[in-house]
Amino acid sequence: MLSSRRYRLALSPEQAQMCEEFGKICRAVWNTALHQRREYRRRGAWMNYAPQCAELADAKREHPWLKVAPSHALQQTLKDLDRACRDHGTFKVRWRPKARWSPSFRFPDPKQIAVERLGRKWGRVKLPKLGWVRFRWSRPLGGEIRSATVSRKGGHWFVSFLVDDSHVTPEQHAMPNTAVGIDRGVKTAAVTSDGEFHDRSFITDGERSRYRRLQQKLARTKKGSANRRNTIAAMNRIMGRVTDRRGDFCSFIANRITARNAVVVLEDLKTRNMSASGSGTVAEPGVNVSQKRGLNRAILDKGWHRLELALANAARYTGTQVVKVNPAYTSQLCSACGFVTEGNRESQAVFVCKAAGCGHHAHADVNAAINIKNAAGHAASACGDLGISRSVKQEPVSRATGRTPS
Repeated sequence: MLSSRRYRLALSPEQAQMCEEFGKICRAVWNTALHQRREYRRRGAWMNYAPQCAELADAKREHPWLKVAPSHALQQTLKDLDRACRDHGTFKVRWRPKARWSPSFRFPDPKQIAVERLGRKWGRVKLPKLGWVRFRWSRPLGGEIRSATVSRKGGHWFVSFLVDDSHVTPEQHAMPNTAVGIDRGVKTAAVTSDGEFHDRSFITDGERSRYRRLQQKLARTKKGSANRRNTIAAMNRIMGRVTDRRGDFCSFIANRITARNAVVVLEDLKTRNMSASGSGTVAEPGVNVSQKRGLNRAILDKGWHRLELALANAARYTGTQVVKVNPAYTSQLCSACGFVTEGNRESQAVFVCKAAGCGHHAHADVNAAINIKNAAGHAASACGDLGISRSVKQEPVSRATGRTPS
């Protein structure tokens, strides 16, 4: 099984400068190749990896600065672009701007990578054109190296090894008859059908106030100035710590949940669509833009998509099956009797069934998590999701009576 091991590098000034240069060259190759692909598509033609790789070899003879970066790193950039264009479409792949892209490049040949341990806390790796580079030995490699990726984050350089850890996904979970539903929210990050609440704050009050001051300072700086670069670097250091805490939180609860349950049920949420801007256009301005902005910020802060990825990764080691269900009416459906109405959810945390003779009372997120668990394996609702694409003429139907609520 392939897994990743990331370590913080201790680069010399010369090596750090070389990594910066490699990253700039890879970014230029990406943007140039993407521009070429778009021009081909506008003419009704198609450009893929093989001809672009051949043209890259020709470009090296005309532009000597391309020879500074390792050849394999440039080829991997073209491979990444080819995959992105095939998965998302040529015109939906983003450019890599200088200000908002963190440099990274990959060495795919394990024969050119050598790792040695120097002591309890330090090791070193030999990479093409960089030579021997020291790194903090924070965890064992645990497998055979397949590739290495060098990247910069928050002012520090890291190396990520893709290793084969020799693990195999179990055919059956250790507790085969267990299942859990998870409701992801903006108030609490994750609530399970067992009644467990998983949440934490990823940024401290001091960091939040400092980040706000840095944003104000950034607005007063001149583009291209050293002061602006230093301000952005300080902001990235704060957000880097926040991102690391969010990743640690998601990995921790993902390992706990998958270790205890053979089936994990999630809502099939389109996080990117849900967190899209609500500003509209000049001709048709958006409605409740400030509220939508706050909702987008809360969705991204809780790390809904990152939790989903962490569950899928942890499930490989336990044999857990991750199932996605339609999210329609999970927050309005009574988990006890099946009655559906918008009034069932009295507030963010209170759920009281309005059906005659029921009166089921529960925490709204726990009730939704139970509905998500029960929906696994059932057909999707004909009404679709609760997004803006749902027809306003369709009404929810009670599972108990088979009629629309009055």
